Amino acid sequence: MPDRPSPLVTATGVVLDTRGRVLVLTTPGRTDPELPGGAVDGTEAPEEGLARALRDRLGLAVRAGRLLAVDSRPPGPPGRSEIVHVHLVGPLPPEAAAAIALSAGDPAEARWFPPEAACALLPARLAPRLRAALAALHTGSFAHLVDGAPQPGSPAGLDPARRLALEHSGTLDPASHRASRPKAVTAASVLFTGSDGRILLVQPAYGRSDRWNLPGGGIDSDLGEIPRAAARREVQEELGLDLAPGRLLAVNWSHKPGRPARIRFLYDGGVLDAPTLARIRLDRAELLQWRTVTPEELPGLVKPALRRQITACLTARATGAGPLELHAGRP
Repeated sequence: MPDRPSPLVTATGVVLDTRGRVLVLTTPGRTDPELPGGAVDGTEAPEEGLARALRDRLGLAVRAGRLLAVDSRPPGPPGRSEIVHVHLVGPLPPEAAAAIALSAGDPAEARWFPPEAACALLPARLAPRLRAALAALHTGSFAHLVDGAPQPGSPAGLDPARRLALEHSGTLDPASHRASRPKAVTAASVLFTGSDGRILLVQPAYGRSDRWNLPGGGIDSDLGEIPRAAARREVQEELGLDLAPGRLLAVNWSHKPGRPARIRFLYDGGVLDAPTLARIRLDRAELLQWRTVTPEELPGLVKPALRRQITACLTARATGAGPLELHAGRP
């Protein structure tokens, strides 16, 4: 209706640097620090409005990243409700972070804070929004908020104790129950050794390339893929070898607070002779190189948790034990 005010649509950026710090705008003499962003104009999409606000106010020419949260605020004194889209921006490389400059005449200061410090600095109406957005970022999910409060069934941001209470009270509908349940990331890896007992490792072309891995990767469970099929597919894609995995040696569970649990299925790839190793053809988009190493060389190449998994799998293979149940590589 013409006489009814439409909601105000705004877009906010959770701008991160490579150290995981959050950009907060503070103005001397004011008590309300803020996150970058602003109102969406005319026919702009929220992503466009945020990109414009970052460019005009901070000189930051970047695109808005993925949507982390939507926060609906009830009508305030002006009589308009507000719909806030919260997007990830970055992580910005050091040169882009250092080049941030507020527009002429803007009294604010752009400062970087660790996430908890940023939440503590922001006013009570904004801090819960940032916490929920960061939770969505770390879990690869999304937060549904009303006035900063995660709603029942929100996939991210909902306090675990409150989720349990809602589940036990029977007040969650089936769709909300599925959405709010904790999620896990699954992967499948294969343990190959050479005829000399050395372990085949691969060096990723993404993430931390100084950390070596076992061949393998994520399970496309949304496509109905099972762990064993994922292990075979990943080996073929990464190494160019079509080899059926052997028996399951172990299942490893790992978890960090605020992150999804990670489950890895570890299969025995058997012993690769010299002609088979010579047939390896790497997918250069995923891997930089491969090598075989002795168990004694593992500590300098792989993360401790993966080293423990490899050691446990070698023992299971040698003794015929398993499949082993591992937690961060420990039986």
